[in-house]
Parts: sequence; structure tokens; C-alpha cells
Amino acid sequence: MAINSDQDIVLARQKGRSLAIELRFSPVDATLIATAISELARNILAYARKGEITLRTVLASGRQGILIVASDDGPGIRDINQALRDGFSTSGSLGLGLPGVRRLMDEFEISSRPGRGTKVAVKKWRQ
Repeated sequence: MAINSDQDIVLARQKGRSLAIELRFSPVDATLIATAISELARNILAYARKGEITLRTVLASGRQGILIVASDDGPGIRDINQALRDGFSTSGSLGLGLPGVRRLMDEFEISSRPGRGTKVAVKKWRQ
């Protein structure tokens, strides 16, 4: 789903929560998933102005989970390690976005190329 406005963030969050509930995630995990989607979508708006969030069900080793991919063609992240440090922000925010998402989810991958955009893929497995 396209992320171009605050309303898109709300919609993406709702879709993520609905998918989590449909897959019988706990209410707490459904909230964590929705929060991660919010943070990723906010980063898209703040840094790239537009992008996309995709949600998929994943199966591995008898486990079921949700894969969330946030991607954009924005300016990219010059120093990923720095961006993943608590408290670091180039936008004047609290700097909790990416480090917070990494803590909320079970798996976290990020790739970014300056001038080419950023892609963050995270998974949450049902307990």
C-alpha cells in the first residue's frame, strides 16, 4: 500500500493489526506489529515523502508470521549503524523509530543506498 499521507499511516496500521488478529497473534503482539508499521510509515513520510508498505503472511519451520516491508526511493541513509542507535535523529525527533522497530520485531533487515532509497524488512512470529 502506498504511503503518501498521515491517513495512509493510519490505514497501514489498521491493515497490519487486522492481519495479525486474523492470524491469531496475541493482542499485545498485534499492537507491536501495528506500532512497527506506524514507525516505518512515519519514516517514509518524514524522509522520503512517499513510499510503500507491504504485508505478507510467512511460514517457516512450522511457524507462522507476518513480514512487513517498508520501501522508498528517498535520499537513503548515509550511516545505517548510526541510524540504528537510540537517540539518533536527523529530523529532530526522539530517534526511537528504527531502533524501536528492531526491538519490537523478531527479525530486522535494512538496506539503503544514499540517493537511491531505503528498504526495511521485519518479521514477527506468532508464539
